[in-house]
Amino acid sequence: MDMMSMVSSLLAMKAGGTQSQIAATILKSNADSEKSTVLTLLGAGGSSLANVGAGVGGNLDISA
Repeated sequence: MDMMSMVSSLLAMKAGGTQSQIAATILKSNADSEKSTVLTLLGAGGSSLANVGAGVGGNLDISA
């Protein structure tokens, strides 16, 4: 193996490692985003009606 093919091989390995790191970072970010969305949809985001006055949210017209 000559010197140029060895250098080329090492650069390709380095690029592959970098791509793997980027892919892992993006996957983790997507998973965190989806987790946040699910928690929001389930109402676990802290937006409950526990601290509002009596009768708020009790009379809901869903006929429209």
